Amino acid sequence: MKLDAKIPEGPLAEKWSKHKFNLKLVNPANKRKYDIIVVGTGLAGASAAASLAELGYNVKAFCFQDSPRRAHSIAAQGGINAAKNYRNDGDSVFRLFYDTIKGGDYRAREANVYRLAEVSVNIIDQCVAQGVPFAREYGGLLDNRSFGGAQVSRTFYARGQTGQQLLLGAYSALNRQINEGKVKMYTRSEMLDLVVVDGKAQGIVTRNLVNGKIETHAAHAVLLCTGGYGNVFYLSTNAMGSNVTAAWRAHKRGAFFGNPCYTQIHPTCIPVTGDHQSKLTLMSESLRNDGRVWVPKTVDLSQKLRNGEIKAKDIKEEDRDYFLERKYPSFGNLVPRDVASRNAKQVCDEGRGVGKSGLAVFLDFSDSINRLGKDTVAAKYGNLFDMYYQITDENPYEQPMRIYPAVHYTMGGLWVDYNLMTSVPGLYALGEANFSDHGANRLGASALMQGLADGYFVIPYTVGDYLATIGPAPVNTNHPAFEQTRKEVEDNVKTLLSLKGNKTVDEYHRDLGKIMWEYCGMSRSEEGLKKAKKLISDLREDFWKNAIVLGENEEVNQSLEKAGRVADFLELGELMVDDALNRNESCGGHFREEYQTPEGEALRNDDDYAYVAAWEYKGKNQPEELHKEELVFENVKLTQRSYK
Repeated sequence: MKLDAKIPEGPLAEKWSKHKFNLKLVNPANKRKYDIIVVGTGLAGASAAASLAELGYNVKAFCFQDSPRRAHSIAAQGGINAAKNYRNDGDSVFRLFYDTIKGGDYRAREANVYRLAEVSVNIIDQCVAQGVPFAREYGGLLDNRSFGGAQVSRTFYARGQTGQQLLLGAYSALNRQINEGKVKMYTRSEMLDLVVVDGKAQGIVTRNLVNGKIETHAAHAVLLCTGGYGNVFYLSTNAMGSNVTAAWRAHKRGAFFGNPCYTQIHPTCIPVTGDHQSKLTLMSESLRNDGRVWVPKTVDLSQKLRNGEIKAKDIKEEDRDYFLERKYPSFGNLVPRDVASRNAKQVCDEGRGVGKSGLAVFLDFSDSINRLGKDTVAAKYGNLFDMYYQITDENPYEQPMRIYPAVHYTMGGLWVDYNLMTSVPGLYALGEANFSDHGANRLGASALMQGLADGYFVIPYTVGDYLATIGPAPVNTNHPAFEQTRKEVEDNVKTLLSLKGNKTVDEYHRDLGKIMWEYCGMSRSEEGLKKAKKLISDLREDFWKNAIVLGENEEVNQSLEKAGRVADFLELGELMVDDALNRNESCGGHFREEYQTPEGEALRNDDDYAYVAAWEYKGKNQPEELHKEELVFENVKLTQRSYK
């Protein structure tokens, strides 16, 4: 089946404007007759809930944290893109559109990406009006810096705390609506299922994480703003609580899952130090503006470094390989994340990695400190340097940082059309929870941009079109579908609590993560993926026999919470492997070893794979059905991606 993305007709630059005019409207007096559920209160969720409540809708917002301020959006460091061209260096809406399409290796939808670039300029104004303290130049203008995949400076930032400051802005807007009574906030509540009535999404089932109460909630539309699924790899830069459960349960109720194999590996993370770790720490990509990436030119020098016989400063300049600058002179250290990550892995595989494990490369600021002065570098990156020091006990002002790629973001997610609606009418997905804007590889500083674009500037228009169509008839939880779905959730909780084996849920999660990283991580092969499929299937079967879940439902029970999430990760992992096996090409973050250029770059197959893979759940232990949305490129020419 070929999917209809409902992309508007007309020239690219006019699609969104014309579409907004053609959308049906809900008049102001009728908006208060509609209820909307928003699940997740990060940048996409908080901005959507605040904006819809401001318009007059009745909003119920849910998060599993004790406060919306704890959403994982707060962890974003480096910045947010916008095509304002403040630097007068040649930026434009079309250039941001082009860089994003190219960065995603031509696997994203043109219309959505152009809209994202178009509204990016409004996001900055909105956030400045909220009081977000963006960095400013000496004269008072907003400052910009560069990020990977771009040759212009378009990234607005607040030191290394951009996500935190943007979330506080959205949180303030949300709090205002809570105070006005237009948003009812449910904290410590986890969505465990979607309620579908007569083919339409009309509510959710939640579990109160404090007392275990299973509750149903009805609404005219449901918005999932629940982030990505990077924790399927166990070790990632995501918050420990980040999970796929809300999206996966919606998938099992009919929402197609788009491009699940597209995972972003971030090149600038603090390396793994042992099996004791439960997560990884990101070092902002912005550091690559002033830090130079290098390893020793020889295995012998690298071995001496690892053995402690010499230090980084002892290695002469002529014995250092600045491999990104050498291979990609146009972009240097600011190549996109997938390119930087693969090259770091390559030099480590050659035996030239640094650190005790050999799985790290240097990010060196000595040149910038000598050129700009320590105070200038500290003003730009001081909190990031301090964070690195606190974690590693190494001073990055005096010796190079050690970095290595790690799972960071997922470009895949629930399939949505141009209006952000999934294949289930009335169910929308925003931000990282959908697949729509980044193709096979996200450019840095575009996640915050997409979350706020979807929440502030897209969904307030598009959800009204659907609501006007269905009318304001009241919805409630009296329909039998609510009781049936609640019972299925309760039965699943009881099944999990009945597991009294001898292996903890965390152990299963760690085992799954190792399989995913080894065979479906930075590189994939047909042989490895087939092996992974069997290993995950066996692990999932063993989980339901030998896992142990302690405690009761009627209490705070993290063992139970984790068990449900890991059960979903086990199913998702199989689908990710199937998707990677199906895509016989390399593109962006999906690197199939069988498909690469002689220089080791990703080799796309546009004739056979220029489509979005949207998978339909067909039942327990049944293979999922693949649907395709063909990608049509009318405004960019499909070329082999080059950053040289």
